[in-house]
Amino acid sequence: MTRGRIRARLRRSHFHPFSCMRPRTEDGKGPHPIEGPGYSRVVHCNQPRMHRRKPLKYCSNYISTTKYNIVTFLPKALFEQFRRVANIYFLLAAILSLTPVAPFSAVSMIFPLAFVVGISMAKEALEDWRRFIQDMKVNTRKASVHVADGFGYKTWEKIQVGDVVRVEKDQFFPADLLLLSSSYEDGICYVETMNLDGETNLKPKRALEVTLPLDEDEAFKNFTGTIKCEDPNPSLYTFIGNLEYNHQVYPLDPSQILLRDSKLRNTTFVYGVVIFTGFDSKVMQNSTKSPSKRSRIERKMDKIIYILFSLLLVISLISSIGFAVKIKFQMPDWWYMQPSKPENLYDPNSPVKSGLAHLITALILYGYLIPISLYVSIEVVKVCQAKFIDEDLKMYDEETGNTAEARTSNLNEELGQVDTILSDKTGTLTCNQMDFLKCSIAGTAYGVRSSEVELAAAKQMAMDLEEQDVEISNGSSLKNHARNSWENSSGAPEIELETVITSADEKDQKTAIKGFSFEDNRLMDGNWLKEPNTEVILLFFRILAVCQSAVPELNEDTGIFTYEAESPDEGAFLVAAREFGFEFCKRTQSSVIIREKFARPGQLVEREFKILSLLEFTSKRKRMSVIVRDEDGQILLLCKGADSIIFDRLSKKGRMYEETTAKHLNEYGEAGLRTLALAYKKLDESEYNTWNNEFMKAKTSVVADRDGMLERVADMMERELILVGATAVEDKLQKGVPQCIDKLAQAGLKIWVLTGDKMETAINIGYACSLLRQGMKQICITVTNSDATSQDSKQAVKDNILHQITNASHMIKLEKDPLAAFALIIDGKTLTFALEDDMKHQFLALAVECASVICCRVSPKQKALVTRLVKEGTGRTTLAIGDGANDVGMIQEADIGVGISGVEGMQAVMASDFSISQFQFLERLLVVHGHWCYKRIAQMICYFFYKNIAFGLTLFYFEAFAAFSGQSVYDDWYMLLFNVVLTSLPVISLGVFEQDVSSEVCLQFPALYQQGPKNLFFDWYRILGWMGNGLYSSLVIFFLNLVILFDQPFRAEGQTADMSAVGTTIFSCIVCAVNCQIALTMSHFTWIQHVFVWGSIASWFLFLLLYGMVSPIYSGNAYQILVEALGPAPIYWCSIILVTVACNLPYMTHISFQRCIHPMDHHIIQEIKYYRKDVEDQTMWRRERSKARQETKIGFSVRVDAKIRQLKGKLHKKHSTLVTQSYASSPS
Repeated sequence: MTRGRIRARLRRSHFHPFSCMRPRTEDGKGPHPIEGPGYSRVVHCNQPRMHRRKPLKYCSNYISTTKYNIVTFLPKALFEQFRRVANIYFLLAAILSLTPVAPFSAVSMIFPLAFVVGISMAKEALEDWRRFIQDMKVNTRKASVHVADGFGYKTWEKIQVGDVVRVEKDQFFPADLLLLSSSYEDGICYVETMNLDGETNLKPKRALEVTLPLDEDEAFKNFTGTIKCEDPNPSLYTFIGNLEYNHQVYPLDPSQILLRDSKLRNTTFVYGVVIFTGFDSKVMQNSTKSPSKRSRIERKMDKIIYILFSLLLVISLISSIGFAVKIKFQMPDWWYMQPSKPENLYDPNSPVKSGLAHLITALILYGYLIPISLYVSIEVVKVCQAKFIDEDLKMYDEETGNTAEARTSNLNEELGQVDTILSDKTGTLTCNQMDFLKCSIAGTAYGVRSSEVELAAAKQMAMDLEEQDVEISNGSSLKNHARNSWENSSGAPEIELETVITSADEKDQKTAIKGFSFEDNRLMDGNWLKEPNTEVILLFFRILAVCQSAVPELNEDTGIFTYEAESPDEGAFLVAAREFGFEFCKRTQSSVIIREKFARPGQLVEREFKILSLLEFTSKRKRMSVIVRDEDGQILLLCKGADSIIFDRLSKKGRMYEETTAKHLNEYGEAGLRTLALAYKKLDESEYNTWNNEFMKAKTSVVADRDGMLERVADMMERELILVGATAVEDKLQKGVPQCIDKLAQAGLKIWVLTGDKMETAINIGYACSLLRQGMKQICITVTNSDATSQDSKQAVKDNILHQITNASHMIKLEKDPLAAFALIIDGKTLTFALEDDMKHQFLALAVECASVICCRVSPKQKALVTRLVKEGTGRTTLAIGDGANDVGMIQEADIGVGISGVEGMQAVMASDFSISQFQFLERLLVVHGHWCYKRIAQMICYFFYKNIAFGLTLFYFEAFAAFSGQSVYDDWYMLLFNVVLTSLPVISLGVFEQDVSSEVCLQFPALYQQGPKNLFFDWYRILGWMGNGLYSSLVIFFLNLVILFDQPFRAEGQTADMSAVGTTIFSCIVCAVNCQIALTMSHFTWIQHVFVWGSIASWFLFLLLYGMVSPIYSGNAYQILVEALGPAPIYWCSIILVTVACNLPYMTHISFQRCIHPMDHHIIQEIKYYRKDVEDQTMWRRERSKARQETKIGFSVRVDAKIRQLKGKLHKKHSTLVTQSYASSPS
């Protein structure tokens, strides 16, 4: 509590002259004109009862991300089920089965449909229940709300408009609030909006001065006021309203608004009044309703159903026409049909009527062409696949204890067809931690630890050098001569590479310090005192420690100060300064205290620096300065900022180290590090006083261009600087992010980054995760006058953007270098115009041509619009991944939405289709599970249509021999068991367990993933091929059996086969043929598949045996059929073997030809693994792995390759020079 009170006395607005220092209302700023449409909201502060009746009754604070509720579940879920074409057909068939024309009983048609639809609806209900549970976790959070006798706790869902809420440090805001006061004296508070716009920098907010006295619970006892403001809208960065309080009207702007799902940081508490609740809040206004998503395979499956339904209609028409002809011309001669007593269905006098009635019979009879069990089998398979995803230990995060979760199983196969990934940045790619890694001081580079990019390049170079050593050792004497010279020249680089690797390997052996990964004994433990330019190094450390706006907090357990900084970079600098011996330990209203460890031998000296002025960092300024007075009375300006900005402001005398520092900065950039330059200048008292007068005038001015005035005055001071050095921090990406992006790029996936963060931050992250690299040509589409209001000026802005897009597209087309890569970078304001209908297609065409795309400063709505543009414009599968509420729209709009279940809220997870705990797990989710699920579902569906065509058409063939009478050649029980028992388990095992290659091989050969986006296993060629295979098998099964059994003796006594014997033999052949076919289709066998495949065949014969033992009353003509009729007949067993072989021979021929002549990628890998070449011939295995990378221009590997080309170029030049010198010096 004591620490909180000390901090509360700080007037934090002193640190924010640009964003928070505003003139008082009394000084001339009047209220906003609030009238007209869009400005109708009225909020009665601290009077929530006023909002319980219309017209002031607003929506509750309850939120829901579910697809259904109790009322809508039944109609919406039924609609979802009957969007499937096959279900509509079976519904009609079930209705018709109640009529006399049905060939089967009504129960046999209604029960399967009810079972399939019921299972699917139950799965939908379960998945939506999970969403409801997660919604309730948010809705039942507690918040401190003012009631009649003080503050008490309410759940979020019960908070109303007008409530006064107290929010503590590190809590989320439960609704959109107007800030009334904070724990700081001047009403400043700090808000983290990472969950909304992805920015990690804390944003200062400031209450109106008139409400600052409301800083304790008792102050709200008699507090009332009225807010009139804009209606709910999705704009996160704007707000217009007025507060009527104490008979005065005060204007409100975004700096007083605290948005739902942002978090209070660096502030003990705030008080606020609720303005927008629930779906009226800005974050929820940016969300969209949970969509119903269907995979591409499922949508294509509907088209196949249409084809089969057309086939069903054709053969039913043929059958009904044939039946009418038979009734008309032949039935009068069939005395046993009693033609003199015709029935409605068999009336020779009305053949058309009989034919139409028979059409219904045929549609139901041949319905086995359309597999009703396909849907329920797919549901079972997808649930099992989802379970495997949930239980995958390789996607388990030990830190959080979270596993991957398939929140919906409808889109499993879609994971294997992704073309474009649209990713959030903050919390998804990054973990918001900066590590101080290297620095350059007075032209000398310090820091020996390597970045991830340097380490990978060094290892690869070492491998290349080793391979070259092997090649050279087998060469001629001339080559040996050159090799000796080269060895002499490359000895140092080899030692250097080895050192880099060793230092990285020893990293884990030392105690890790968060934010500090620097290693160099020259600066540590006071050794910098032995370095030349000691005064410059001392100044460098002091700039790190003093040029900041953080607050120190002492950890009483460790005795070490930690820092609440506005940005991760600033925190890393303070930790670095502390480790170097310059510990920032105290801040007062006007000074900072630094403990200098090595200023005097063996003593700890506290130095006080008086803060005279602080010029904060903004994205436009790209620098921060602080003007201080040291203990000697000297006034200093200490500045840190982007190197391009600082270098432009250097004096002639201050450029002593510019050339070497610029070289170091370039090297740090190539190593993927974020850099800043540090500079200073000394000021005279008079010079400072003159400038300060101008600065105070600008701060207190009430003109419209106040910010511009402030910037101009600040720019006057930040000139004639003296360069001190530069810093290089490593933006700590989430674990494995560069490697994951690298593998995804090698798999042929395109990656877009959509972030609310600043452009320079987004670019730095692009470098860190290798979406950008040195040498890549950046296309920045920006607009200078985005605030244009008139129609003409807006058109001018659009024309300018279109001109930039056209020029960029033309530049890409003219590029002839095959290694050239382009990156498109665009900000949110420009994107507003680029997404309009008359320009969006040109923008998309340009973006598709670029290797990587980064959209920065985008709103949640824009994220969703970009996702929709990519999805609809390219026609390919999109995946969106994010972790915050600002990503919900994007996640819901994409074909697949993936949420990161991190520490920041659960909104993204609740809206997602799949959730993972780290971005790196996306690689396994797509490259392994996505690849498997796609191939499993595709093969499963193709096989399903094959077996149903093979079975269903035999019914039609038999009809031609039975006068199209509607008589089935099979027993009813055979037909019921065919899809339910005899062929269901093998196809489910195919969908659940099939693996063309192992998970390790999937990751080693990422190009295998492209089989999904190219749709190689579910294109029309393959679908029609399987349907043709089914047609061929049906012809072979029926007619080959007919030839064998037509007039051949079936028993020892010479009898021929009757209909039941023929039907059972044909059915036996179908069961054996289709189960052997699925065995040939499988690449990976487990004992489960063996049991299911061969067990299904065995279960048929077991059923036949047991069914034959049942009384003839139930078994009919099948009584003892196996024991007495079929079993003893050799022709029965010979027919099964012959027909099964004949049916599968074409498939065997096709697959053998394909593997030998035109093998697919997985065929080659399977053969290598089978002959153990991956173990015996590592060189070949590495060569094949290097081939199995899609050509890409982004990713860690490409960046390393570029670094290697650069290093090899340097070595080659050095080598050529030394060889020339060697030959020149050798005797002729």
